[in-house]
Amino acid sequence: MNTATIRAVIGGTLLMASSLVSASAAQPLPVPPEYPNSQRISVERQGAGTDVILIPGLASSRDVWADLSAKLRKNHRIHLIELAGFASTPAIANPDGKIMAPAVDAIAAYIHGQHIKGPAIIGHSLGGEMALMLAARHPDLVGRVMVVDALPFYSLMFNPAATSETVAPQATATRNLILGQSLEQFSEFQKASIARLAKIEAVRPALVAAGIHSDRKTIADAVYEVMITDLRSELGSIKAPIEVVYAMTRYSAYQQPAWMRCTVKPMLLHPISTSHGSMTVFTL
Repeated sequence: MNTATIRAVIGGTLLMASSLVSASAAQPLPVPPEYPNSQRISVERQGAGTDVILIPGLASSRDVWADLSAKLRKNHRIHLIELAGFASTPAIANPDGKIMAPAVDAIAAYIHGQHIKGPAIIGHSLGGEMALMLAARHPDLVGRVMVVDALPFYSLMFNPAATSETVAPQATATRNLILGQSLEQFSEFQKASIARLAKIEAVRPALVAAGIHSDRKTIADAVYEVMITDLRSELGSIKAPIEVVYAMTRYSAYQQPAWMRCTVKPMLLHPISTSHGSMTVFTL
């Protein structure tokens, strides 16, 4: 598999966002420093009621959830996560290069520390894999899970026989490609990806801006981690019900078979038309 193929599949899949409207006036709250890995995330809380935690995808702002959160906060307390190094949240020193796993631990610590009982977790793309990781590694903290355009092992999309070990060289090449791009090349790649994947033209500038303003090393490290992270063996630890939502695109031929090959408790699979918002199938 060549680098261009990796770049197209991983870059395209992880940068897709389903909707974006104007940002909320609420200010993000830093996670209290006594929580482990607290610097890995910031959280914005809105509304009151039962708890819903929303995790955006690669290089994405929490504002990708703005349309959905405007509806949910009428009856729920929502917690909008943003990862350090993505969009408006400053990057942190990260010598080991891990992004997802420590951020998941930070979310778990936040749930525990805030005494949140059985929240619903919604994650998109990279955030969807984080939602699965959270539910698998901290099963008693999660009430239910929805993953949107996500897989337990992304590399299955371009190689059904992939393993963490066999995909490592390609993951390294992809990380190096991202780090080696000039600012102009990186910006053009963001624009091209969003133009192909965001169906509503009006939302594209904000999505592109979030990617360009994200820390390049954080993006590269996150792509490497998501390419080599295989959660299939951990899915059996999940206690919460799972719903999977994916768009009906040319990638659908990869997503549903990949999910069906996983050993996991019964789940709901929701293929939807790309002309509709992904969240229309989710009711709390």
